[in-house]
Amino acid sequence: MQDYVDLAEKNGVHLLETGKCQFCGANTTRGIHECMEIFNVGFQEIDFSKVENHGYRFKIVDAHTLQHPEIHGRWNNHFHLTRLHLVFKYDIKWTYQLSPKLSDHLNKYKRDKQDEYLIPPIVLQRGNITTTDILEKSKNEGECKKLINSWAKEVYDIWNNYHNLVDNIAKGFLN
Repeated sequence: MQDYVDLAEKNGVHLLETGKCQFCGANTTRGIHECMEIFNVGFQEIDFSKVENHGYRFKIVDAHTLQHPEIHGRWNNHFHLTRLHLVFKYDIKWTYQLSPKLSDHLNKYKRDKQDEYLIPPIVLQRGNITTTDILEKSKNEGECKKLINSWAKEVYDIWNNYHNLVDNIAKGFLN
C-alpha cells in the first residue's frame, strides 16, 4: 500500500519538512508530516469505538483528504466529496457498511469518465479550520465534535464548484 509520501512523489509534489502544512496551513512545525500525525491520532476527546461517534471519524477523513488532495489518488476527491454531500445534503447517517458501496458505485461511474478530474481549490484556501485548530481549541468531546462538524462543512462548501457533479453521483448511489 502506498503511503502519503509515495503518493505525493507520484503526483510530482515535494513535501516540505518544516513549517506550517503546505496544503491546509495548519500551524505545525513539521509541515504535512505533523498534520498527518494529528489527523491519525489527534482527536482523542472522542471515543470512536462507539457507533454513534463513527460519523465524526468519516468527517475527519473527508475534510482532511479534501484539504490535502496532492497526497491522495485522483478519485479520492470524488469519493470524499460525494460522501460529505450525502451527509450534508441528504442527511445520510454514514456507516462503515456504506463506504464499500460508494466505492463500488464510483468504480462503475468512473469507467465512462476517465477524463474527469476534480481540480482542488487553491492551496491554503481549502478552509480556515485545520487539524491544529481542532487539537488546540477542543477541550472536551462536545467542543471537538462541534469543531469537526464545522471543519467538514467548511471544506465541503469550499469545493462547491463540484456539488452538482457529486449530486449526480449521490443520486445514482441512492437509487
